[in-house]
Amino acid sequence: MDKDFSQEWDAPRARDTHVVAAKHQQATLKQIVTIRLDTDTLDWFKGAGPGYQTRINQILRQYMAEHRDDAPVAKAN
Repeated sequence: MDKDFSQEWDAPRARDTHVVAAKHQQATLKQIVTIRLDTDTLDWFKGAGPGYQTRINQILRQYMAEHRDDAPVAKAN
């Protein structure tokens, strides 16, 4: 075997600090909540595989962005 050959999966990854910093800036605080959803709705999201909570959050975020200028939202204490 050639000593200069190193398999890609075996080599340590170099970290791109710009990418890591950008991802950190995009991260938002999350809060654990209990929400009641219709079972068929939840089954549909779960049916797409792992990450269903993230998908639900993305759809809610999109809805929020599209309706941001609608009626004001009251913050709960």
